[in-house]
Amino acid sequence: MPAAAARRSPLALVVLTLLAERPMHPYGMLQTMKQRQKTSIVNINQRNSLYQVIDRLVRDGLAAVDTTERAENRPERTLYRITDEGRAAAEQWVEQLLASAKPEYPSFPVALSLAMIVSPSRVVEALKARLTALADQRAETRASLADADAMTLPRLFVLDDEYRDAMLDAEMAWMSALVTRLQSGELTWSEEWIAGVAARFAQPEAPETATPPHQPR
Repeated sequence: MPAAAARRSPLALVVLTLLAERPMHPYGMLQTMKQRQKTSIVNINQRNSLYQVIDRLVRDGLAAVDTTERAENRPERTLYRITDEGRAAAEQWVEQLLASAKPEYPSFPVALSLAMIVSPSRVVEALKARLTALADQRAETRASLADADAMTLPRLFVLDDEYRDAMLDAEMAWMSALVTRLQSGELTWSEEWIAGVAARFAQPEAPETATPPHQPR
């Protein structure tokens, strides 16, 4: 199957790159993803989703069964390998993702655009809670980077952590400034003020036009 026709997903791409290293079984993939902290960039909370992705990759011809092994007192395990088509697809997907600036639709900007429905004081409390959560995430990311330094792991393999650290820094700085503006009263609102703004920018309703009845020829 052509790479363009296969269904791309972050988890599918991670699985293909793992299989490009060596044949692996699903449990090994899961453990490797956790060890390399890929759980911060792909959602593998449901183990079932990993098996579904592997099945789809096999069905699309991007992965294939390599061998089946059975250890003593353990259930049978299937090792999967990447195919030539899978390697080509993974390379193409990575290049496309690196080059693309396709809009994404995270939920936080949606909440910001609708913040006026909540009082300023409650927005401040919500943002403080988010800042605490982001600080925890940044601490985990920096611990991961420190571990990489301790292992003298080449920086090429932690570019995702470096990017995440930079994005967390930028978001936290912007949010801290926003909280300051809200607490000082520089940025504030009320139901009356919102209603006034809405009335000022309301578009006049277009007059209804009657649709003439169909005239048979």
